[in-house]
Amino acid sequence: MPASTLEIPSLKGKVSAEEWAVRVDLAAAYRLVSRYGWEDLVFTHISARVPGTEDQFLINPYGVFFDEITASSLVKIDQQGKKVDGSPFFVNEAGFVIHSAIHAARHDAKCVLHTHTLNGVAVSAQRAGLLPISQHSMFVLRSLGYHDFEGPALDDAEKPRLVADLGDNTSLILRNHGLLTVGATVADAFVAMYYLEASCAIQVRAQGGGELIPVPKEVMDEGYARVAAVQRPRGGQGALVWPGLLRRLDRADTSYRD
Repeated sequence: MPASTLEIPSLKGKVSAEEWAVRVDLAAAYRLVSRYGWEDLVFTHISARVPGTEDQFLINPYGVFFDEITASSLVKIDQQGKKVDGSPFFVNEAGFVIHSAIHAARHDAKCVLHTHTLNGVAVSAQRAGLLPISQHSMFVLRSLGYHDFEGPALDDAEKPRLVADLGDNTSLILRNHGLLTVGATVADAFVAMYYLEASCAIQVRAQGGGELIPVPKEVMDEGYARVAAVQRPRGGQGALVWPGLLRRLDRADTSYRD
């Protein structure tokens, strides 16, 4: 690796204020993924669209662990995963296949978050998928798709099927592979992943403890509608939770803001 995160000059003031804000949020998301134990060494990604563009994105420097990533070390790439900013870091172009497909098709998906967690992969390998057995799953099942495994997602030919399976949903279970969420903001994508991952963890634990109690769909739908009506005027779950998550990071380590 040609440089470490500790040696990267700050880009604050060298990019637009809007881009810097997204860089800080995206770096925070990488740190939070590490703190919550969702990382898979260096082999997943979170991408975010550069504000004011349709074909430029920020992504992790390949080979840097998520708890080392900073706002300035994030790499700016194009729709093909090629660097456009002269960063000294490598990027995993092949790993951007999933992200590029979704960003190109879903302009509302300004952030795409993908994980390979043990709980997520476990549920992705179950034919029935995510079950309606928890309050957490209430927030997921309303907007969830499934995509069948076609091997490692390295082939552009898979993109149309991936996009079709996601549709206009917020969450996607990649069968035998992992989890994916999208959001209009980094905060929205992260909170969506929190509920998806928590739902999978609850399911895996519950399946080892006896007969499961499914929640009727009408109860799920009514429960979600009531919660959404309360949260929507406050900006939704992402807006409610994100400031506190940043404060939690700041109490431990503010270097993600560098």
